[in-house]
Amino acid sequence: MEQETLFPLLRGTAQGNREDFAELYKVASPQVFAVVLKLLKHKELAEEATQDAFIKVWHNAANYQRARGTVLTWIISIARYRALDMLRYQRVRKTEDTEPDSMASDEENNFELEAKLSHPKLESCLDELDAQQRQAIHLAYFNGLSHLEVVQHLSSPLGTIKSWIRRGLVSLQRCLSL
Repeated sequence: MEQETLFPLLRGTAQGNREDFAELYKVASPQVFAVVLKLLKHKELAEEATQDAFIKVWHNAANYQRARGTVLTWIISIARYRALDMLRYQRVRKTEDTEPDSMASDEENNFELEAKLSHPKLESCLDELDAQQRQAIHLAYFNGLSHLEVVQHLSSPLGTIKSWIRRGLVSLQRCLSL
């Protein structure tokens, strides 16, 4: 459903259609914002990262490759990279302003998690997962949905969703460590 809605809008955006771009933003920005807010933990920074990502989408819409994933996944990856850049910048500034040992552990954990999510082998490892595990992980980690939101989206019990995510993450960890 998402691909059927967003792909024509992205194609129109690639042709310079402002109305299609506005609609693409209207439909996709809430999920993009949720992902970057989860990473950055500050509303203002998340708004900036979301805006920067959509500016990049406007300029690079023609570069989207349908075979490599959905439109929403592509947009979210652009936003994640922008959010990572912002985290790195904050980390550098914080290191310059304070002692390295005094950095917040949450920020370090986010940075380490995002480094793993940016692993070049991740795409092929995700492809090895069961479809249900892959979809649950995409919704939770790439789209920024909570477990309860994943439950609603996939119409499956909470325990099942948690199991899919847990087993999928174990498989991903094993695959990435090879």
